[in-house]
Amino acid sequence: MKKTNAARILDRHKVEHEIKTYEVDESDLSALHVAHETGQSIEKIFKTLVLKNNKNNILVACIPGDRNVNLKSLAKASQNKKVEMIPLKDVQKITGYIRGGVSPIGMKKSYPTFIHESALEFDKIYVSAGIRGQQLYLNPKDLIKVVNGTVANIIE
Repeated sequence: MKKTNAARILDRHKVEHEIKTYEVDESDLSALHVAHETGQSIEKIFKTLVLKNNKNNILVACIPGDRNVNLKSLAKASQNKKVEMIPLKDVQKITGYIRGGVSPIGMKKSYPTFIHESALEFDKIYVSAGIRGQQLYLNPKDLIKVVNGTVANIIE
């Protein structure tokens, strides 16, 4: 199993983590599929969304896999007037990752990252390792520290 950039960053920060693999279904890149394949609760699978504010600045949201981001709540938490999802065609150019494998760790640049507060209800959560078929299993407090994240209520 090849280590991803996100996993190497965690190693550099001496963050304890596990790499979990799962079978990829190119027709279903959803967090629900990841939960099913890994046998984990969907509430522990955090998906990474990439958005932009009204000034075209990028920000990142990590939310439970079965939930939707609340754009107004995220705008407020990020002190912006408005935020919206970036077009899928721009995801790789902006993050360095492909859809279905976007990790909040190790993007091309460091973007403001907002993590839904429910992450702190768990000892460990799952986030993408940076490629399809791999998840990182780590303490949410370590994730927050590594990405310099802000905890907020950002879901509907």
